[in-house]
Amino acid sequence: MRRTIGILIFTAVSIVILMNSCKEQNNRSIPKTQIEKKVTASDILGNSEYQAISYGGYRHADHSIEPTIGELKEDMKILAAMGIKVLRTYKVHLPHASNVLKAIKELRQEDPNFEMYVMLGAWIDCKNAWTDLEPDHEYESERNSAEIDEAVRLAKKYPEIVKVIAVGNEAMVKWATSYFVQPRVILKWVNHLQELKSKGELSKDLWITSSDNFASWGGGDSEYHIEDLDKLIAAVDYISMHTYPMHDTHYNPNFWGVLETEESFSEPEKIKAAMIRAQNYAENQYNSVVAYMKSLGIDKPVHIGETGWASFSNGFYGDDGSIACDQYKEALFYNLMRDWTNKSGISCFYFEAFDEPWKDAENPGGSENHFGLFSVDGEAKYVIWDLVDQGAFKGLTRGGNEIVKSFDGDFDYLMSYIKTPPSKPDVMANQQ
Repeated sequence: MRRTIGILIFTAVSIVILMNSCKEQNNRSIPKTQIEKKVTASDILGNSEYQAISYGGYRHADHSIEPTIGELKEDMKILAAMGIKVLRTYKVHLPHASNVLKAIKELRQEDPNFEMYVMLGAWIDCKNAWTDLEPDHEYESERNSAEIDEAVRLAKKYPEIVKVIAVGNEAMVKWATSYFVQPRVILKWVNHLQELKSKGELSKDLWITSSDNFASWGGGDSEYHIEDLDKLIAAVDYISMHTYPMHDTHYNPNFWGVLETEESFSEPEKIKAAMIRAQNYAENQYNSVVAYMKSLGIDKPVHIGETGWASFSNGFYGDDGSIACDQYKEALFYNLMRDWTNKSGISCFYFEAFDEPWKDAENPGGSENHFGLFSVDGEAKYVIWDLVDQGAFKGLTRGGNEIVKSFDGDFDYLMSYIKTPPSKPDVMANQQ
């Protein structure tokens, strides 16, 4: 009996050892992403291995038509194929944000190696915003609390995906006359979220910010330099700033165009020189925010929450305006910005992944509809032709359409539509 018991014990121990040995062998062969790889905002932001982009999945001029889970999963696969691992998205008050998170979770369940994280935005605006009443910029909308509550709920439900919450989107910049709020409103909600972190109701690794124009972060006019902004800068985990040189080709065009000393350049060289100045313009706005932050005795990360360049415009930025928008210039700006931010340890949530025709529904040619790297139908614009050539999107579709190159992949055909920016005096060379 004792011998039998001994044999049984020996056999049981042997089985346990064998199972543990097999488990160890399996673990060594499984990629880290499958073994509960914990990625935090501090791991992602400023890390060039985690390329970021702004994303909206709306495919129709009618904004009430929500993208389906299937459509969102299509988009996630396309973005993953081009190396994107972090999204910035808003609309927690609509199904879109929660469905994006659901789509990512389902993709992770289907493929444990699928990796995508989210910077989740809560929309913030002032009292009477988007109504027939006069906006009251001294008070906030009652809806703001519901936005924050939903962002919190989603962050709790999807902690493995939501890594950042942004309070407001260009909510403090004063040209947003329809809805802007005072910095104290953003500060109130940032402090609220930080308190939830301190209580353990939200992960301590979740980073809190606000995503706003560079001027709103102190990088512009002194009218923004107020105590509540200074407190906000101290309260956020990092600054998420926006910079749009493309818009300033109309609103502040003294940096834009061809210098007299460049008139002998070829047309592509003239365009490239102008786009380099545009990238420098964005870099200077970034540096102005950093300088203001450091003037307060604060030193924390500053990342780019939005920047982009439209591929078409029939308005201020088109052929009858600053001649800024086309696929060639879009590609130059994208690559210049990626090169700079990657080398500098700056995350850049480039705006945006796909064209969204609802943004200027009454004017299909409006620039706001054409910031995507892809068209609505999944056509790859010039900026990512190389990825199509490399087969990155093989087997992937958008709306049943294969991912193909715009202009039929004909560079000469593309360039026949490209126009050179206007000539400018040399005096602008020293202004950036």
